Amino acid sequence: MIKNIDVTRKPTSEQIKMLENAKKLTVYEDDEYPAFTEEELSKFKRISDEKKIGRQKQTVTLRLSGQALSKAKSLGKGYTSILSRILENALEDPEIVKHYL
Repeated sequence: MIKNIDVTRKPTSEQIKMLENAKKLTVYEDDEYPAFTEEELSKFKRISDEKKIGRQKQTVTLRLSGQALSKAKSLGKGYTSILSRILENALEDPEIVKHYL
């Protein structure tokens, strides 16, 4: 049985019960999907930690024109994340950087 859960909303009592019941289920190993060893799990953790460093956001103060701020805010909730992605992409392009230097 497959259930879709909207992770942006609080879980319903039915969904909470479903998740609690899922915790009680027995996990079966087989040849096609063997359990990970501690060493394999530690590799996943290391890779995850390395990627996390690149994704960590830092707070900065940035002065924007009124027009730029208004356009950014018109993008709606999450506009700061959108601005971050726009900046990342622009800074990856040497021609764009060169144009504004």
